[in-house]
Amino acid sequence: MLRLYSAASLAEAYLVLHALERAGIPAHVLNQHAQGGLGDIPFAHTWPEVWIASALDAERAREVIAGYESARVSGPPRRCRCGEDNPATFESCWRCGAVIGAL
Repeated sequence: MLRLYSAASLAEAYLVLHALERAGIPAHVLNQHAQGGLGDIPFAHTWPEVWIASALDAERAREVIAGYESARVSGPPRRCRCGEDNPATFESCWRCGAVIGAL
């Protein structure tokens, strides 16, 4: 296994995980429950991490992650069929829950 991403939150780790899975790259989130150790261990050790199963997928996985990060920073909002605007990284509408498209 190879660690590719340290996320700011568990939600962000799962967004990256799902983007990798959609690309056909097996991945796992580790440190899901490490936040409980905050204060006893250094904060950077409690961040959720995304690991891929095979180093052979590393280059393609980095491209997927780069796409996620660029969409997060510069992507325009996406309009749901209910009419609500959602941030570019949302996979489903925050208002109605409908899938609004792939990243």
